[in-house]
Amino acid sequence: MRIESIKLKNYKVFQDIELNDLPDLAIFVGANGVGKTTLFDAFGFLSDCLKNNVRQALSKRGGFKEVISRGHQKEMIEIELQFKLIIAGKNRLVTYRLEIGEENGRPFIQREILRYKRGAYGSPYHFLDFSLGTGYAITNEEDFDQPDEKLAREEQKLGSPDILAIKGLGQFEKFKAASAFRSFIENWHVSDFHISDARPSREAGYAEHLNQTGENLSLVAQYIFENHRQLFEEILKKMKQRVPGIKNVVAESTVDGRIVLRFQDGSFKDPFIANYVSDGTIKMFAYLILLNDPSPHPLLCIEEPENQLYPSILIELLEEFRLYAKKGGQVFVSSHSPDLLNGARPEEVYWLVKKEGYSKIERASDHPGIRELYAEGDKLGYLWKENYFIGSNPQ
Repeated sequence: MRIESIKLKNYKVFQDIELNDLPDLAIFVGANGVGKTTLFDAFGFLSDCLKNNVRQALSKRGGFKEVISRGHQKEMIEIELQFKLIIAGKNRLVTYRLEIGEENGRPFIQREILRYKRGAYGSPYHFLDFSLGTGYAITNEEDFDQPDEKLAREEQKLGSPDILAIKGLGQFEKFKAASAFRSFIENWHVSDFHISDARPSREAGYAEHLNQTGENLSLVAQYIFENHRQLFEEILKKMKQRVPGIKNVVAESTVDGRIVLRFQDGSFKDPFIANYVSDGTIKMFAYLILLNDPSPHPLLCIEEPENQLYPSILIELLEEFRLYAKKGGQVFVSSHSPDLLNGARPEEVYWLVKKEGYSKIERASDHPGIRELYAEGDKLGYLWKENYFIGSNPQ
């Protein structure tokens, strides 16, 4: 499953944007405050809505009035994603649409739809359609021999108008598309990595996946070492290539029942704990753990991976992102680094421009001049610095 398009309306600085034909790797650049973090936050928002409800997801961001675009408080927040999903043996384009409003200080879901075409012709059919906490879902959606009027509708009433229908219905296998989309949201990863969280030793425990801040890094390293030894050796091999001098990395149990990361430099006999290695070493190890997860996330959103990393490493990190995408995971990256962009292709690069308080998004490959210069050998980081990405640099 991969995201094909995104539409945002009245979501913070994005009053009305649409991104189509999204690649496996997408890199978003632009000045501070234009909305790179906000774009990724839209995915975090959907995830929070699913974990809790719309009211709590909005409250986490300051409430409806802080999320709705300025000057549009009486309108709806609209989020629409299109993604490819195998249904009845065919790769189908599925659309999920969510409209959120507020009345008397209480948020509500005006409309929630999941739709796709049953055949080669005709309009997409609504397999899930809810408004204000009531609606229906189709239980035999894979029975494509049946005409539309023969599809079995199951009417549902949710406990509250601010609860996503896919939160409940997605738990049941009979609602195929809803179940798949719920799983998709639950398993995407929006990174907010903090070096300070990843360094300390942790209480002994169990963790299979790196969490948002990276504070369980030592536990995940231990899990991969103990359960996927060959994969850990591959991570270690890449670590030696990326960070000069690193000979070994071990997640070690201490006598007081904690897990600590120990790094060994080839020049020294004894290893040293994570507290005494560079920020870049910790961050590169965390990225390699994330990008070599035995069960990859369907979507990774990573903000400013260049921080604490030496510029020459960034091209290699970009290749790691591409390798991850080839395994089936989509990667979205925000960056301020021309060095990172120098390894990118025009179809992978977007820039954000803010005009009159709202942001728009341009794609490098949509601009003939940039395509031609790239084809002649110019690198995109250079073109960005030279202001070929019109409007992307601070004024």
